[in-house]
Amino acid sequence: MTAIAYALLETPLWPLMNKFYRSHQSSMKASKDAQLWVARQDQIIAGLCLRPAAYGHWLTGLFVAPAFRGQGIAAKLVDCAVSACEGPVWLFCDPELQKFYEGLGFSLDVDLPYALHERLVRYQRNKAMIAMQLTPTP
Repeated sequence: MTAIAYALLETPLWPLMNKFYRSHQSSMKASKDAQLWVARQDQIIAGLCLRPAAYGHWLTGLFVAPAFRGQGIAAKLVDCAVSACEGPVWLFCDPELQKFYEGLGFSLDVDLPYALHERLVRYQRNKAMIAMQLTPTP
């Protein structure tokens, strides 16, 4: 079996990210203004988007193909993606995922930029959603 590779998705291959999401009936979409990170094992098995936001980044679209869940792939992908980020990394998630993200160093102690705060308020109108933040250590 091929080893899993974690890397930025090259710009010409960006359509593959949306194809990956669609193939798993996910409503997530890759953003062209983001860094697209993937885990590959011959094909994309996980992905996420890191979008510049204020003085940090906003992590969205973390998805692991169901057949590959429970193997630490999401944790490794997040670690690879945020390791080069300067400033905080924010995300919004279902409260049930709080423990998972806390295990990756994220906390509920959040200082959201105004634009992300506004977006979170809109999202919370339709579903339970919390904000979390990872602050890099100097």
